[in-house]
Amino acid sequence: MSETRRPVVLCLASYEKGADFLRECRRQGCHVMLLTVERLRDAPWPHDSIDEFLVMPNMTDRQAVVNAVSYLARTREIDKIVALEDYDVQTAAALREHLRCPGMGDTTARYFRDKLAMRVQALDKGLAVPPFVPVLNHTRIHDFTQRVPPPWMLKPRSDVATIGIHKIESADELWSRLEGLGDRQSYYVLEKYVPGDVYHVDTIMYAREILFAEANKYGTPPFDVTHGGGLSISSTLPRDDADAMALRDLNARVLAALNFVQGVTHTEFIKAHEDGRFYFLETAARVGGAYIVDMMQAATGLNLWAEWAKVELATDQRPYRLSEHREEYAGIIISLSRQEWPDTSDYNDPEIVWRLDKLHHAGLVVRSTDPERVQELLADYAKRFYEDFHAAQPPLETPP
Repeated sequence: MSETRRPVVLCLASYEKGADFLRECRRQGCHVMLLTVERLRDAPWPHDSIDEFLVMPNMTDRQAVVNAVSYLARTREIDKIVALEDYDVQTAAALREHLRCPGMGDTTARYFRDKLAMRVQALDKGLAVPPFVPVLNHTRIHDFTQRVPPPWMLKPRSDVATIGIHKIESADELWSRLEGLGDRQSYYVLEKYVPGDVYHVDTIMYAREILFAEANKYGTPPFDVTHGGGLSISSTLPRDDADAMALRDLNARVLAALNFVQGVTHTEFIKAHEDGRFYFLETAARVGGAYIVDMMQAATGLNLWAEWAKVELATDQRPYRLSEHREEYAGIIISLSRQEWPDTSDYNDPEIVWRLDKLHHAGLVVRSTDPERVQELLADYAKRFYEDFHAAQPPLETPP
C-alpha cells in the first residue's frame, strides 16, 4: 500500500451494517468506497465517512459484481476489499483473487460460509462436531438416518443465522422435504439434533495471533428463539469459569483448523445435555449479529467494528495493537414487540447502558462488574418483556 496516497478500501454490504467500520476507515485516512444494493440506497449510511457510494441491482450475481469492480479498478487502485455482511464474504474473496488484493481467498472463505466445508475441515482436524452427512448421495443419507436417530437438522450450507433451517422428526418427513428441494438438495447439510446450551466466542485476530476472545452464552439457543418465538438473550461468561476457558481453547483450535489469519470472527458451540461435551456448530468471519457487538462494547469498551477496521488497515510499519479495554460483564435482551415503538422507560436500573431503537423491537443492554447482577437483571427483564412487549412471527425461509 503506497505511503504517498490515501489507501482505498472497498466495502461490500448487501445489508445495512458496518457504519462504525466505515467511520474508522475514514478516521484512519482512507478513501472509502461502499458498494451496496439499490434497495438500500436511502438507508442511513454514514455518508460523511464514504467517499464513493455505489449501488447495484443486487449482489447475488457474482460475475456482475466482479465485472463492475474490475471496471472501477481501471481508474482506482483498490488496496483492501472487505465484506461487511456474511452473504458477501465469498464475493469479496472472489474479488481479491481476481484483482490480486491481499486478504482471505476463495478456499478459506468457504470455510467461513459453507456449513459443510467448515464441518468437514473441523472434523478432519480432530474437533468434535455433531454427526452430519452431506445432502448429496442418497445411499449415504439413508445410512445416516439408520445410524443416527431423529430428530435431525436440515441446514442450508450458506445461509446465516437460523434462516431456512428445519428440524426433521422422521425419515418420511426428510425425504419429502428433499424431494421438494429438487436441484437445491446439494446446497444443504443434514446434522444430528443435539439438545444443549449454545455459546459464542467473539474474536479479534492479527497475524494468526488471537489478541482478544470473549466467551458468551445465549439464554436460549437461536434456533429455538426464531422457531419458538422466544427472546434473544446473550451474556458474558465469567472469564475464569471452566466453560469460558474451554471455549476459548476450542475457539483457537477452530480458527487454526480453518486457517484464519486475521480479522474478527463469531464462532458458535453447543454444550450437549447428553454428554456435557462442547461441539463446534459454525463460524463466521464477521462481527456477531443481533446487536452482540453493542453488548460486547458495554462489557469491554471495544467496538469490534472499529477494531476490525484497524486490523484490516494495519501494515508492517504500523502493526495492529489491541485498544485498551476493561473486563466487566454485560448482557443483552431483545424481543419483537406488539407496539410499533415500544416504550422501555419503566426499565430504569442504573446498569442499563443501551436501548434498541427499532420498529417493533424492544431491547436493552446492561453492564455490571458483577456477572451475577447481569443474570439477575436479564431474568427479571425476560419475565417483564413477555408481559410488556413480546410478539412472534414465523421464522424466515429466505433472507429478508
